[in-house]
Order: sequence, then C-alpha cells, then structure tokens
Amino acid sequence: MRRGDKKYRNIYFDLDRTLWDYETNARTTFYELVEKYQLEGIKSKFDSFISMFNQENERLWEEFREGKINKNDLRTKRFTEVLAFFNIHDKELAHQLGEEYLKITPTKGALMPGALETLSYLHEKYQLYIITNGFGEVQETKLENSGLNGFFKKMITSDTIGIQKPHPAIFHHALTSVHAKKAESLMVGDDLVTDIMGARR
Repeated sequence: MRRGDKKYRNIYFDLDRTLWDYETNARTTFYELVEKYQLEGIKSKFDSFISMFNQENERLWEEFREGKINKNDLRTKRFTEVLAFFNIHDKELAHQLGEEYLKITPTKGALMPGALETLSYLHEKYQLYIITNGFGEVQETKLENSGLNGFFKKMITSDTIGIQKPHPAIFHHALTSVHAKKAESLMVGDDLVTDIMGARR
C-alpha cells in the first residue's frame, strides 16, 4: 500500500457502517423490541418507523457532537420523538426502549460485506486501530460480539477522550497515543465529513 514513495504502516477504521453493519443489526433489534412491547401500530409501519428513527437519530447525534445535548438526552430523546409520531406519548416506554436498544444492538454481529476478509488480510501487514464517535462501552461490546476484537491494537472513542470526530484533535490523539506518524497512516470510514474531511484536516 503505497502513495508515491511513502510506505503506510497504520490504518485507522471507523466502526459503524464501515465494518459493523449498523442497519442490519439495528433493524433486528428494533423488531425484537416491537415484538416484546407489542407495538402493533409500529409493527404495521415498520419501515417508516426505522426511517423516522434514523432521521431523528442523525439529528440528535449532530446536536450531541455540537455539545447541545448530553449522552442521556440522546439515548431517550430519539425514541420519545419517534414514538410521538406514532401517537405514543410514554416517556417511561421511551426510556426503556433507549436502554434496551443500547444493550441489545451491540450484541448483534452482522458485518459489512468483505469486512472480515479485508481485516484478515490487513492484520498481518499493518497496525490496525479504531476511531469512533460511539459510546465506549457499547463499541467494545460490538467488537467482542462480532469477532473483530483481535484485529485491532487499540480503539479510540470520542466518549473516552471527550473529543468528537471530525475535530482534528481526536485524529491527533489517535496518532500520538500509539506513536504513529501522520505520513504513514490512513483513515478508512463511511462518512465524508466525520471521517474523511476530519482526517484530512
């Protein structure tokens, strides 16, 4: 893996939607929760529910990255807003769904196509690391349950160091914490702003 005459030694990966299949794992979890709580109104419009959740989740994550809301607000609000769209106004249910969603989803092991094969190949040749905006304890569980844990030397989470991608400081920390050189490192991710532009900056 060369660019001009530079030899790369370190590859940093995002986790969700880059290696770990968020859509598949979240969908499976949502279906289990809808069944458990007998949410028939949502079950009959399941695709709409998922679409609404993803939209609301992305909006709230943006607010979280900007420091406008905290972790607990994010966990509950995304369900409060979506349930309200289906005329379910139950704060306790929203809180319960938020807690169970975070417990169950990370236990799912679906990966993006080719992820395992790619990591198996790269693992023998490069130092591999994770940089993620996800909650630390949740991301650790994802790695363990998807069989990815053994591929990575270290995982850097925004939750642990208090800096969110795309801020350059998290990428700087990712390099200095393992004594890696920028010229010998690559970032791989699915998000143009959070992963790619953040790393370029």
